[in-house]
Amino acid sequence: MQWLDRLGPRPGLLILGVGAWGLVGAGLVIQEIDRLNPCSLCIFQRLLYLLLGGLALLGAALPRGHKAWSLGIAGIALAGFLTALYQTLMQAFPSIIDECSYTDPGPIERLVDWLGMQYPPLFMATGFCGSKEWEFLGLSMANWSLACFAAFGVLALWLAGGLTGGGGRKSA
Repeated sequence: MQWLDRLGPRPGLLILGVGAWGLVGAGLVIQEIDRLNPCSLCIFQRLLYLLLGGLALLGAALPRGHKAWSLGIAGIALAGFLTALYQTLMQAFPSIIDECSYTDPGPIERLVDWLGMQYPPLFMATGFCGSKEWEFLGLSMANWSLACFAAFGVLALWLAGGLTGGGGRKSA
């Protein structure tokens, strides 16, 4: 992965930001075309993609502290990875893991409900977390999200220097 070392922090953060926001846009298009009903975990992951992208674009605009930006992005990516993993397990083992909509609302559901009231086109949760309404190449949206958050986390750690010790080029 020498090309990442040559890439430098600013373009790397720009790739992370545009990639995360691009996934949100793609998700919205797929949701509209296929008439999908996103669940509270889907919407929470969407929120994490928006936060990750915003932090990455801010880091690209202010690259002097790229290691701190990258570590913050890695933290958000870890939260997204764990959320997508939980939803993936929920879809794989529906009889073992309680459906998010059948229990008392937790902090994630309450946050998503509040966001849905503030801006329904982006944050309204209407589906069930255990359902697989959409698949591509045999993988559900939660499975793809798991892979994307993992990739974003690895790239963020690489940019921070946590995987190589270098952290990309020094010049921004």
